[in-house]
Amino acid sequence: MQLLPQTRGVRGAFLAALAGAGFCALALAGCGGGDFDGEAAGPRPVAMFVVSTRKGETDALSEASNDGVGRASLQFIGVPPGHRTGQLERPSIGAPDPERHFALMKRRPLDEAALSAALASHLSGRVGSNRDVLLYVHGFNTSYDEARFRLAQIVVDGRFGGAPALFTWPSTNNLLDYGAAKENATISRDALARLIRDLTQVPDVGRVHILAHSMGSWLTMEALRQNAIAYGPSAGDKLGDVMLAAPDIDLSVFRQQLARLDPSHIFVLVAANDRALSLSRTLAGDRQRLGALDPNAPADRAALEGLGVRVFDLTREADIFIGHGAYADAPDAVRTIGARIAAPRAGEAGVQAVLGERPVDNRILSEPLAPPPPAPAPPLAGAAAAPAEDPTSAPALAAATPAQ
Repeated sequence: MQLLPQTRGVRGAFLAALAGAGFCALALAGCGGGDFDGEAAGPRPVAMFVVSTRKGETDALSEASNDGVGRASLQFIGVPPGHRTGQLERPSIGAPDPERHFALMKRRPLDEAALSAALASHLSGRVGSNRDVLLYVHGFNTSYDEARFRLAQIVVDGRFGGAPALFTWPSTNNLLDYGAAKENATISRDALARLIRDLTQVPDVGRVHILAHSMGSWLTMEALRQNAIAYGPSAGDKLGDVMLAAPDIDLSVFRQQLARLDPSHIFVLVAANDRALSLSRTLAGDRQRLGALDPNAPADRAALEGLGVRVFDLTREADIFIGHGAYADAPDAVRTIGARIAAPRAGEAGVQAVLGERPVDNRILSEPLAPPPPAPAPPLAGAAAAPAEDPTSAPALAAATPAQ
């Protein structure tokens, strides 16, 4: 198990060690860092592939009980020119202003065959880890707009250079409908399992990484387990990192799900002070939630170490930002996620996707952007000054990288 230290001094070194351990920053073609340069640049389009089990995109149809059928589309989300890292700029009332808010620019429906073809075309010409896919699965109480805008924000803030994909399901817009949301997630399980399988079968795809949040983590683990049972070890051939942010999963259930999977693929982002998971624990009859385990508590730490997964502790970020969304609200957290994905892999640095000649957009990267440098960390209050450790040194890398 790998734990992300909460102290500021070690935290900066950890972020740098992530990069030094072979992690590469996410890179969206044509995008700079988390904050856009130039207010007059206009909205920056982010192309994403969407599969939805919702019956519509707005109003009651968006949250109606679903039939489990996935509906695919290619969508372009505009990111405002003044976007700030960790922010999801949306209007408090009324329609979004594309110059100031995230907004849908255009969409095109796709059937199942067209989805695979369009994704293969989108990856065409990309080299190495830029052939990867990042699949985002949102959690409870998330609207269609919030889901697609959040993925666009993560893509830009994390600087992702592959193909973003979203799986969205009716998660209800009422905090009292927790049970109904769990039923909708269960109904959507087959569609997500099929999508993951389809993504890994796209010609020339690199790896399929998954970022799942809250109840979406339970849905993701169920879909992965289902594929592992159906297809055996081959189900994980193209699977990259599976990052579970604030997973709303019973600890015993997670152990059962994990038994069918390779735990080295799994990363768990926990926050002991996540108030939403505290409520979920109450609703579940005081059953412990995976995402609220405290690595500083001996019993919780032992439970996490016994899972064999890697663990990032976001308790500090959750205390500063909205606790349940710290993975995307905190700039350092989203950059850490970005630094985790799309690492150059041995033997694949020069591999190029060659299917088709006209990708969805014409901005093709030949290599990923470098990871952002860590911010300098002030010394801990009351602690004696000590020489700063080189984050790329062997001890620092050993502390940040678990034994294989």
